[in-house]
Parts: sequence; C-alpha cells; structure tokens
Amino acid sequence: MTKSLQAWKLCLKRPKSLLLRCLVMLSAIITIFVLLYIIGYILIKGIPNLKPELFAWEYNKDNVSMMPAIINTITMTFMSLLFAVPVGIASAIYLVEYAKRGNKVVPIIRLTTETLSGIPSIVYGLFGYLMFNLTFKWGYTMLSGALTLAVMILPLIMRTTEEALLAVPDTYREGSFGLGAGRLRTIFKVVLPSAVPGILSGVILGIGRIVGETAALIYTAGTVAGIPNSLMDSGRTLSVHMYALLSEGLYTEQAHATAVVLLVLVLVINYCSSLAAKKLGVKK
Repeated sequence: MTKSLQAWKLCLKRPKSLLLRCLVMLSAIITIFVLLYIIGYILIKGIPNLKPELFAWEYNKDNVSMMPAIINTITMTFMSLLFAVPVGIASAIYLVEYAKRGNKVVPIIRLTTETLSGIPSIVYGLFGYLMFNLTFKWGYTMLSGALTLAVMILPLIMRTTEEALLAVPDTYREGSFGLGAGRLRTIFKVVLPSAVPGILSGVILGIGRIVGETAALIYTAGTVAGIPNSLMDSGRTLSVHMYALLSEGLYTEQAHATAVVLLVLVLVINYCSSLAAKKLGVKK
C-alpha cells in the first residue's frame, strides 16, 4: 500500500507519468471488460441451448449433433501439432545452436517467419487447396487440413521456440561443455529442458489458432458433418461446424451452443497445456 502511494505521489509530480499510468490502466480495464463481455455473451446465449441430442454420436438434420465435430477438432489438433512441432523446434535449434553468428541467412529466415505469421488464414487455405487438394490430388481430406494448419502454425512455433532458446543463459552451455558433454547432448539435456515453458507457450498459442480456424479448413478439409473413417476422408471441426450452422440460418440456437462447447474446449486444452508447462518447469 505504501509503495502504491509513493508511486502516485511521484506521478503527481510528473504529469506525463500520471497521464501514461492512467492510459495504461484504462487500456487494461477496457481489455478485461471486452473479454468478460464476449465470454458472458457466449455463455448466456449458448448454455440454455445445450441439449443431449447435440451430443449424439451421428449427425443428422434433426439433432444437428456436434459430437463428430468435437472428435474431428481433437484429431485435427493432434495431427497438426504432430507435423508442426518437431519441424518448428528443430528449425529453431538449428538457428540458435548450429548457425554461425553473423550468418546472413539467419536474419532472412527470421524476417520470413515473422512475415508468414501475419498472413491471413484464407491465404493458407488457398495454398493448401492448390498444393494438397489439386496437386497431390487428395481432395477434401483431414490430412490436407492438418498439413495446411501445420504450415500455418509452423512460423509461430519456430519463433517462440527460438526466443525460448535464446533466453537460456550461455553459462548453462559453457558449464555443460566444460564437463565434457557434446553439443547434441548439451542441447537435449541442458538447453531444451530449460526452454520447455517458453516452447509450450508457443504450442498453446498454436493450439488456440488450430481450434479456432475456419477459412483454411473450408478449402482443404471440407465441411462433411460426420466422423471420417480415415485421414483421407472429409470432416468438419467445431469452428467450421458453427460457421456452417450460422450460414444456413436455420440452426442459430445450436450454433450458440456450439460456441459454448468450443470456448470450454479451448479453455480445457490451454489449462492442461499450462499445467504441463508448470510441472515440466519444476522438474527441470
């Protein structure tokens, strides 16, 4: 309490600092209010429309079940991470640990990844459609959608992993080298365990983008409302399912219920990922 009073007295002596402090607090209040408003709106609109038939195993026009979409969302998330995480982490390890300092290619790669992170998802959808659907002749399949999402989140995972590796002090590496460990052993036994929380933060952000993605999947995975028999069949995720219900204009209430389930699913996945990051951070 005393520190807060001292901070406010200091701000009163400096009007610009007081103005900046008020703007920061106002921005935080507005952000929290908007977040709570969106969550409250989704819950108020969606919870009354949650009915048992929405969780039936098979989809039809009578129940408009979202269960196939839930299963497809989990499958799509797992597949996309399976493709993107190893490649993204390996690329970051090369840039930080193996690329020579002063290498002119490294800044170009970093600039490219940052640029790719800002490209709209519909562009990735068109790329996936041209590459996987037409060139590889896979058609609208879960595999096409997963690879497209993997390409989309790859720059994000790569950059967050690189920043996490750069945050590891060089003294850790020097100590490992001094004990006789090689570079590869140092990376896997010393550097990566220390960077796990930062790496998982990027993975969590990637999961959020996968679960909420719609445009890229419409062009690649399709909108079939059912559980696919294989990766070469079409299927829709929860976000695509909600978009399809709203675009038809006949199942608005079911779409609101789907939004609640999607919100809960994202919160559960993020909570589990954060919990895993904390446990791994304590173990290291």
